[in-house]
Amino acid sequence: MNQQFLKEIEMGSKSALVKKRIITHYIYNGSSTIPDLSKELDLSVPTVTKFIGEMCEDGYINDYGKLETSGGRHPNLYGLNPESGYFIGVDIKRFAINIGLINFKGDMVELKMNIPYNFKNSVEGMNELCRLILSFIKKLTINKEKILNINVNLSGRVNPESGYSFSQFNFEERPLADVLSEKLGYKVTVDNDTRAMTYGEYMQGCVKGEKDIIFVNVSWGIGIGIIIDGKVYTGKSGFSGEFGHISAYDNEIICHCGKKGCLETEASGSALHRILLERIKNGESSILSTRISSEEDPITLDEIIASVNKEDLLCIEIVEEIGQKLGKQIAGLINIFNPELVIIGGTLSLTGDYITQPIKTAVRKYSLNLVNKDSAIVTSKLKDKAGIVGACMLARSRMFEC
Repeated sequence: MNQQFLKEIEMGSKSALVKKRIITHYIYNGSSTIPDLSKELDLSVPTVTKFIGEMCEDGYINDYGKLETSGGRHPNLYGLNPESGYFIGVDIKRFAINIGLINFKGDMVELKMNIPYNFKNSVEGMNELCRLILSFIKKLTINKEKILNINVNLSGRVNPESGYSFSQFNFEERPLADVLSEKLGYKVTVDNDTRAMTYGEYMQGCVKGEKDIIFVNVSWGIGIGIIIDGKVYTGKSGFSGEFGHISAYDNEIICHCGKKGCLETEASGSALHRILLERIKNGESSILSTRISSEEDPITLDEIIASVNKEDLLCIEIVEEIGQKLGKQIAGLINIFNPELVIIGGTLSLTGDYITQPIKTAVRKYSLNLVNKDSAIVTSKLKDKAGIVGACMLARSRMFEC
């Protein structure tokens, strides 16, 4: 990647803005001819030809040869040069991190899943995160100077534009993105984990041309990602999607946000974990009963999900109840947004039909038929890779979207 171009992007020169538009077009649409690109960008063919020529010389656009057509002259096909730059995504979980590397075209080059990492919201926890990222980079066989951006997914309230995280690693007045850039020696951006999962699913998952999408991340907590007319919606401060913290219940359960009655307290992975322990303690049976009573290491959400898929009746019953509660609230989202597609993702989505069928039933019951008939409800295609794919894709798109 030509470093001069990166400087032009930062300065916002007119030619750099046009080149950013060209790259963004190729990111979302793949390779195309100059006439097609000219039409899409509403620029003259000579202007586009000039910029494409410069970008080919600088090495981040490739000429892929003649496009076969039925007649006339065969136009040349142009697209992103995969080796001109690389992007790293980091997806933080409760007890592990996932790190991936994509090339300029968006192909996954390297992926490490479930690297042990006991998340702690402390300076030590942040330093350990940086150590693991640098260890990943050190083992890469690519030219390290071609790593153009690293995007880190964080739970809670994250403003991707300013680079601030207000829920995790908020120890300085400076943006977290700047702190991590200084520690890692590379440009860093940050974003909300659910929004990254949404973007990953949009770019490489189950989205097939739909432009209005709600992604529901049902993991330890609950969040939603919103795509409107093909654009990820962040809200004024980047805090959109706090679905888990709507006041849905008149209960005395304190949410981790400090309030009572949040949706998360009754319909989430943390709720599944709490309810299962309570019901086993009250004498109900599960294949996890012995495991829980042994008081060894605390039981994990992954173990509970595995028990659901082993057809444990108690675990299935609780998941189905959570699905019904979620479906009632998702019905409200459908009434408001009228989306083409609702994607159920996150850890609990790994239970498949056990959670999606109760959600669909409740949606039909509580939303308007004229509205919900156009809203397909599907399970995440990328599953546990949605976050890391999204992190990598955001690392790339955040550099070039105008």
